[in-house]
Amino acid sequence: MQIKKYRVGVIGATGQGDYGHSVDTAFLKVDRTQIIAVADADEAGRQKALARLGASRSYADYREMLLNEELDIVAICPRWIDQHHDMLFAAAQAGCHVYMEKPFCRTMAECDSIVHQFDMRHLKLGIAHTAQYSPVLATVLSLLKEGVVGDLLEIRGRGKEDRRGGGEDLWVLGSHIFGLMRRLAGGNAISCSARVTENGLSISKSHVKQGAEGIGLLAGDHIQANYLWPNDITGYFASRRAMGGSPARFAVQVFGSNGVLEIETGYLSKAYLLRDSSWSPARSGKQWETITSAGIGQDEPRTDGSYEDGHIAAIFDLLEAIEQHRDTVCGPRDCAAITEMIVAVSESQRLGKTVPLPLATREIPLGLLR
Repeated sequence: MQIKKYRVGVIGATGQGDYGHSVDTAFLKVDRTQIIAVADADEAGRQKALARLGASRSYADYREMLLNEELDIVAICPRWIDQHHDMLFAAAQAGCHVYMEKPFCRTMAECDSIVHQFDMRHLKLGIAHTAQYSPVLATVLSLLKEGVVGDLLEIRGRGKEDRRGGGEDLWVLGSHIFGLMRRLAGGNAISCSARVTENGLSISKSHVKQGAEGIGLLAGDHIQANYLWPNDITGYFASRRAMGGSPARFAVQVFGSNGVLEIETGYLSKAYLLRDSSWSPARSGKQWETITSAGIGQDEPRTDGSYEDGHIAAIFDLLEAIEQHRDTVCGPRDCAAITEMIVAVSESQRLGKTVPLPLATREIPLGLLR
């Protein structure tokens, strides 16, 4: 039986998010895909991409590419989020599956639009939350199911807390953390209660500004957010500007009745287990154990641990989802739920109370501040 070769069109935006974290070149390592064309409004960037990717044709307008080329998959590469909705919508209308750079979309209204378009056309989507595709995460989920830390009580995560700490960190890197939290908790959170401050003061309209990379409205240098899941698991996310640790605290910790489990973000990054119901190795004398894709205390047998390898794993998941008529590991509804956890922070701050999820507000809450 002949194996299908998927025709790929690449969308870049030189100077406006470029080609993400090498989303484009990852397709060169997947022998079941062939890059047919590339679109980039910047002439110099387009010519460089054409040479880099070995595509046959190039376009200044991605809509023209989608109209003229018979594509199976579109790679939406730019990091800048303000372009994502329109690119996703156009790809869906062309009947194309998508692999894209994160974050997903800027508002819940944009998320709703894309979920509808992809559902209606039975299209598949994968996104560059590379930790979601990690074999180490698969091992961690199996261990949690076996009860290695007992009953799950809390899940905690923090951003990178560099110069982007606070609102920008929430958007740019929080999506990685929330994606892992959802997988570890087993689904969608049902509420959020958050506090957003700037220089110690609760944010108001005067603190709102346009963020970098097309994020849109941002505010706050300190984010503190609590989430609740249906199975009575509490989640916590925080980010404070210029408060990052070394090594970074950019990870997720699961606290259970019998111990703690920590997993770093990234593809094939290690996880760690503390079998200690007190959560305090200083008092219990217990030691942290390493978890790899092979299990607890085992050497990592795999060598495909680069960021590009995470892209490749995600692309293979997309191809399998297309052929097996199943959901991808992180599809449109998952992306929307991750975005909702982000947007819920500013909506809880705006209303001054816990907000139920899904949110009633589908626009940007910071734009509604008075």
